[in-house]
Amino acid sequence: MGVSLTFTDEQFTLAPLFMDFLYRHFVAGFGEQRWHDQLSEGLTQDENVQRTAVEQAENMMRDPRAQKAVLRSYELLSAFLTGDPEQLKPFHYRYNFLCVVGAPRHGGSYLTKQLFRALGFEAGRVPNAIAHDGFPDATPFDFDKGYSAYTRMMHNMAEYLCMVELFFANSRAFDSMIPVPKKATKAAYQGGFFDRVLGPNAEYIITLRHPVPAAISTYEKSGGLPDGGRFAVRGNIESWVKRDNICAGVPENRVEQMGYFEAYLNYWEHYHYNLLLTGLRVNPKWQVVAYGKERIESMAAGFYRRFGSTLGPDDFKVFDQRARHPDWMRQAEPVVRRVSDVWRQAGVDFPFDAIMEAW
Repeated sequence: MGVSLTFTDEQFTLAPLFMDFLYRHFVAGFGEQRWHDQLSEGLTQDENVQRTAVEQAENMMRDPRAQKAVLRSYELLSAFLTGDPEQLKPFHYRYNFLCVVGAPRHGGSYLTKQLFRALGFEAGRVPNAIAHDGFPDATPFDFDKGYSAYTRMMHNMAEYLCMVELFFANSRAFDSMIPVPKKATKAAYQGGFFDRVLGPNAEYIITLRHPVPAAISTYEKSGGLPDGGRFAVRGNIESWVKRDNICAGVPENRVEQMGYFEAYLNYWEHYHYNLLLTGLRVNPKWQVVAYGKERIESMAAGFYRRFGSTLGPDDFKVFDQRARHPDWMRQAEPVVRRVSDVWRQAGVDFPFDAIMEAW
């Protein structure tokens, strides 16, 4: 018995970020990007992307270059859906993906910027979808009417790979491969997928930070600690905190009744279990760096040496937040120790002492 399955672009709609990228790549150019600004990095999505994509979609679909790119993205999506790894081999042989993976506010944007600078890119002209962690989307599994987290992840990844081919088309190769930096926070949730898709030459730079200063940095970028110290969702990171608490078994109606740090710490702990246990660690090319001025800048300096750049790393700004929430510090220590123990039981070093410096 033969069965024919047919899907349409209504079921697999093009991502607004992908359409916006095509418009700017082929027509308008990339304006100043802010993803790399360590101090003013925004935590909410740019609403202009959605509007631009809708406004330009019809025009772009009449452009033969955009048509070719869209068809290429669907070709790659088909390879993911049907299990055709041969379609990925050109990416494995041509590109050296350099993925910076860690929870938000852990130094990943800074290191991603330094990778691009070391390769001769002006970071402000590198589009968000190429550099930053919002795309491709990857989450714990979710399933609803018209939505599957897995198919969305595969479609986003197909579009991202298509964008890589376009953006890095004329980039310089090192040791016969083109380096492709990427902040990949969400790779922690579906590590096996990222590892198989990006291939054996991909490298992973893992950023680790104490949860107290990371939580402070998160709430400061979201408008301050909410009234009464209770958790609230005001931006992307806090929405991920809520989602991951729910996935960890916290009832949805309780999450926003939790203390801010209680919710954040639960998110932080489970993020680092995901980072270790979802398949990313299969790739042996891991480098772990603990948050701190000297350690992060030393890692960045290595990028410039590796790629023969005459530049040096930007100043990495670090602030001492350790005295602001002593109760949070006490609450965090057994959790950090528990994560460290799990990593070590899995044979992976966790720099406990460096993390406990709490920068």
